[in-house]
Amino acid sequence: MKKIYTGKTKDVYELEDGNCLLKFKDDVTGENGIFDPGANTVGLSIEGAGLAGLKLTKFFFEKINSFGIPTHFISADLDNNSMTVRKATVFGKGLEVICRYKAVGSFLKRYGKYAEEGQDLDAFVEVTLKDDDRNDPPITEDALEMLGILSKEEYKILKILTQKIAGIVKEELAKKDLELFDIKFEFGRVGSDNHIALIDEISGGNMRAYKDGKRVEPLDLEKIMLA
Repeated sequence: MKKIYTGKTKDVYELEDGNCLLKFKDDVTGENGIFDPGANTVGLSIEGAGLAGLKLTKFFFEKINSFGIPTHFISADLDNNSMTVRKATVFGKGLEVICRYKAVGSFLKRYGKYAEEGQDLDAFVEVTLKDDDRNDPPITEDALEMLGILSKEEYKILKILTQKIAGIVKEELAKKDLELFDIKFEFGRVGSDNHIALIDEISGGNMRAYKDGKRVEPLDLEKIMLA
């Protein structure tokens, strides 16, 4: 295996067959030792976080694949904290796509003059650039096209997929009396036809979920969902 990328929460290796291996780590994003899925720095390390993230990712990717939604997922190896995926090309230098059901986190920081904390949002889709130096700035559909990152047609596909996938996750969480506030996805171009597919992971570190009005931590989310 050849290591091709060192990430905050995962390392990426290229396999001989052309696929990739994602190795999950126990590092999670946050600030000042407090977990925050929207942060762009590693804030702390939680023992078992990598395996918990992989288990939940496997669960959700298999569910999403069953709906015929394109993803890069092939298989997961829980004994080695790793996942085998199809090779993907990211948009530009990487995008994050957030689907929001409640006004919290960075949305509230930006729009707090107009929004109240916890206010309902209608599966609002927000795209940000992966750029640590500029705190992952939000970007509009027009700017994405003008900068050659994403065409307007691709943006439409991205938005539809984001809302569909978030809806699936929301429904699965609701089965365990959990409420999804927001969730962060990554997409890329996969295969010989460069179709848009969900990539990366879907775990507690990518979302804010609440139960009985209280935030559920990533490790607890995996325990509740897979119990």
